[in-house]
Amino acid sequence: MRTKVATFPLRLPVLLKAAVEKISERDGTSMNQFLVVAAAEKISAMETERFFEERRKRADREAFRRILDRDGGEPPRPEDTLD
Repeated sequence: MRTKVATFPLRLPVLLKAAVEKISERDGTSMNQFLVVAAAEKISAMETERFFEERRKRADREAFRRILDRDGGEPPRPEDTLD
């Protein structure tokens, strides 16, 4: 299955375009591929932030405290401690 693509003109400041050209060449990719991956990474980061913000809003702090304060468990193992 092929991914549908759209094209559009992109205006970049000259210094930014030069940096993208240099880095994409060093990376062995085209400028287009570099910019697509950069956009995908930014979208992923922003969507992840939104996901965790929504999860935070649904958090039950009382339940969290009950779990942390419950009896039982075992002390940290020697390899789990910080020196």
